Amino acid sequence: MITETDESGKNIAFMGIEENKLEMLFIKNSERGKGVGKKLLLYGIEEYGVNDLAVNEDNPLARGFYEHMGFKVYKRNELDDQGKPYPVLYMRLEDKP
Repeated sequence: MITETDESGKNIAFMGIEENKLEMLFIKNSERGKGVGKKLLLYGIEEYGVNDLAVNEDNPLARGFYEHMGFKVYKRNELDDQGKPYPVLYMRLEDKP
């Protein structure tokens, strides 16, 4: 788990990586749009070789962010990893930011 904190030391974001796959990236709502997600994801790409992730299709902001960062959809699944009807897009890094 990799975290990002604000000036007072409070956690404002975190990400989890397994092998070369981004498993999670969460940013506190009040911190969105300030470059925190980009900073964490670039760190993951550069230091951990992140090149793969999955995102809920019903989250267009996240998908747009990952596309902006160079990830492209290569696969779609109607069900999430728990078998629930939440379509998932699998994305792979094609163009390094």
